[in-house]
Amino acid sequence: QVQLVESDGGLVQAGGSLRLSCAASGLSFRWYRMAWFRQAPGKEREFVATISGSGAGGEYADSVKGRFTITRDNARNMVYLQMNSLKPEDTAVYYCAAAQSPRYYADYRGYNYWGQGTQVTVSS
Repeated sequence: QVQLVESDGGLVQAGGSLRLSCAASGLSFRWYRMAWFRQAPGKEREFVATISGSGAGGEYADSVKGRFTITRDNARNMVYLQMNSLKPEDTAVYYCAAAQSPRYYADYRGYNYWGQGTQVTVSS
């Protein structure tokens, strides 16, 4: 049984930093592309960042490029999202997701497995 478990998010002031982690189990982790998506109230789930199975490079939404960094540790079956210079508009529930071969890495419909989500709130 595949499980993705995100760490607790939290409340942070604008300009601050937060690191999310996601622990994966029940899958051959190194063969899966991992991603972070987020969903704010009343909005659609949106792509944040993704990383290939090998960890060679990441792709980011324009809204977080230069502020967020996605990394993974295949020895520990972990994926991380370092979030710096946080803005109030980053407030959302953040989800970890896994897929072997999504047609398009930024489309949430291509991801097979999801975590339960963790709330990140950025105050102004």
